[in-house]
Amino acid sequence: MKPALMVVVLGLLLLSTVISVRTFRFRSRQLLVTPIPHREIGDRMRIAERLAGALQFETVTGGSGAVFLELHRYLEETFPLVQGTLTRETVGEYSLLYTWRGSEAPARPILLLAHLDVVPVEPGTAADWTYPPFAGRVADGFIWGRGALDVKVGVVGILEAVEALLRDGFRPRRTIYLAFGHDEESGGREGAARIATLLRSRGIELDYVLDEGLAITDGIVPGVSRPVALVGLAEKGKVALELTARARGGHASMPHLPTAIGILGAAIQKLERRQPAARLAGATRQLFEYVGPEMSRAKRTAFANLWLFEWLAVRKLVACPETNALVRTTVATTMINGGVEEDLVPTVARAVVNVRILPGDSIAGVVAHLRRVIDDGRVSVELLDHSAFEPSTVSDVESESFAALQRTIQEVFPGVIVAPSLALARTDARHYESLAANSYRFLPMRVTADDLRRVHGTDERIAVDNYEEIVRFYARLIRNSAGT
Repeated sequence: MKPALMVVVLGLLLLSTVISVRTFRFRSRQLLVTPIPHREIGDRMRIAERLAGALQFETVTGGSGAVFLELHRYLEETFPLVQGTLTRETVGEYSLLYTWRGSEAPARPILLLAHLDVVPVEPGTAADWTYPPFAGRVADGFIWGRGALDVKVGVVGILEAVEALLRDGFRPRRTIYLAFGHDEESGGREGAARIATLLRSRGIELDYVLDEGLAITDGIVPGVSRPVALVGLAEKGKVALELTARARGGHASMPHLPTAIGILGAAIQKLERRQPAARLAGATRQLFEYVGPEMSRAKRTAFANLWLFEWLAVRKLVACPETNALVRTTVATTMINGGVEEDLVPTVARAVVNVRILPGDSIAGVVAHLRRVIDDGRVSVELLDHSAFEPSTVSDVESESFAALQRTIQEVFPGVIVAPSLALARTDARHYESLAANSYRFLPMRVTADDLRRVHGTDERIAVDNYEEIVRFYARLIRNSAGT
């Protein structure tokens, strides 16, 4: 055998050996836990009715404050042990902060989050609902109404779990805070942000924060047949930017080309063609480190050897809009305006682009990217800072808090795969980031692709069986995180 050929053969053998060894060592990251016995936490239909009662309050973001106060009174009357044992404070007029004192003062507290507000029902669609959106009905095995998924299910589920623990005589070792903001859907500035400021003023340092964000998916994670509980370790940032193009106007019969609209259109086309670079990093990379071992042999081999196959994995992910968002900062034009008369060439055309920022990128980097790609002095790029926020840090999967969360999920939901991931939408958790060692975004709703369209949409609902699981999950998590 010629020396050059021998080198190639030995190289291929070595490569094959490395791939095989790494694939063999790519073992499951799931914990070996014993599912907890199904323990009654109360009459399941009465539990469902209590959530349905909360859905009847039309606590739309920016709506009547009186309705929020009515919901406060409902919660007070519905959960008497919580009201009599925990300290309750009203913050920012309509948000609630509960404090459940622990027996060991040095232990760092935990914070469970949800929000009281809901999005409005799109005008003209109320008649499309199976049951009226604010009727709060229990029927056909489901609890129906706006907030059943986003996210009064979390508010009432947490309180239901605490009420059950109090009935059992449970006393937490560490202090537990429950925070329910009233304006999460509009950014949380008056609710969660003020609660966070209050806790900061008291010198509170949290062990972890748990908020909504991701869920137990079924048939959504490609290549995995079992349900996957996706736990958000981080969330993307957001910024809105205004593009303004200027050019000579005049009568449309004698146009000076290119027009402002043409210049703006060319800029937008450049941005769509040259999106920020994709990369498999942070929470998204950890997602595949957890689900990879549960996949078929070929996929398992690829994710066990990302040092070699990362380019192929990224190419597959960017081909789908849902997974593309996991691996890059995305830029989308959402508004455009230019011209006032059909025969008048405008001098100015404007567009707004919505950018969702991957952890590791920044607002400043996004602005620089847009200006570099557009590369046209006739187009300005300006920050619309009313809604901007940087991406979060990435929480630690090696922490005791993540282990407690993973153990709880697998105890309450046997057979479900637990995996870290990236939350694409904003949550109130970002307001508490400076107070907590780790922030997680997960609520154990069982969702399919069909369920996702119900969030902020028509026929929002949660299965009665799943809601009972959610209450059991919160009760078990408190025991695992704050028990003796």
